[in-house]
Amino acid sequence: QVQLVESGGGLVQPGGSLRLSCAASGSFFTINTMGWYRQGPGKERELVAAITRGGTPNYADSVKGRFTISRDNAKNTANLQMNSLKPEDTAVYYCNVQYYTLSRREVWGQGTLVTVSS
Repeated sequence: QVQLVESGGGLVQPGGSLRLSCAASGSFFTINTMGWYRQGPGKERELVAAITRGGTPNYADSVKGRFTISRDNAKNTANLQMNSLKPEDTAVYYCNVQYYTLSRREVWGQGTLVTVSS
């Protein structure tokens, strides 16, 4: 099994920046895609950004140009740098990791709250 530890959420003013981190540990053959999802108040969970093992990123249109996802395959970590934050970015952010043991599996982090408010 894989366990995830997330960090970096908090309160920030509009226009500010935060960096979220996700670290994976446990038993697996390889980690494939790592991503960040979010769920705002009264909204469904949505993809924010994801990155393949080879480093190809994918972003939601709402965060393109403001957020950057990166990963370190040696450390099994993924980071989400969030700049120019807006109140509508307020949400619980979840790390998602797809990995392989004998089959393809995925795991979710516990979530970290990001609040953008003045």
